[in-house]
Amino acid sequence: MLGPIIKSVGRAVIIGSAVCSAWVFADVSVTIQSEKPGATINKNIYGQFAEHLGRGIYEGIWVGPDSKIPNTRGFRNDVITALKDLKVPLIRWPGGCFADEYHWRNGIGPRKNRPVTVNASWGNVTDDNSFGTHEFFELAEMLGSDVYINGNLGTGTPQEMAEWLEYMTSPSQSTLANLRRKKWP
Repeated sequence: MLGPIIKSVGRAVIIGSAVCSAWVFADVSVTIQSEKPGATINKNIYGQFAEHLGRGIYEGIWVGPDSKIPNTRGFRNDVITALKDLKVPLIRWPGGCFADEYHWRNGIGPRKNRPVTVNASWGNVTDDNSFGTHEFFELAEMLGSDVYINGNLGTGTPQEMAEWLEYMTSPSQSTLANLRRKKWP
């Protein structure tokens, strides 16, 4: 049993088979003190997620540089304008369920050489991985947003995530950091 069944019946609330009919009425007043500063709301509460949900990425944000849809380096101009208007402070990617099958190495290197995979989480659509790590960071830069990378906790390994972090952030001359710096045709 997941918990008691709660159902509203008139003025009584039935919880399981017990009836609670005690109601309290009180005079309530609210005073707004506009001269006192209130709490600061963390800007990241208003963050967004960019997930391969249906066509949220492909055809949504990303159409590729050769698309007839007006775009800047593959990003839809209308979507970028709308997101800039929202002043998105933080973007999470590659998302929730999709991240459980996403392997970051599929989304780096020359786009024409990236493997085509199947997005089993959202409709079994094919994913040519043309939107990957570098495209995500470019999107965030275009919007002036911070990034939140969602790790693959389903089919990935801690080693894979550690290597992705090294690839994205290391200032060293490691193989992965140098791979990040490589200019792809």
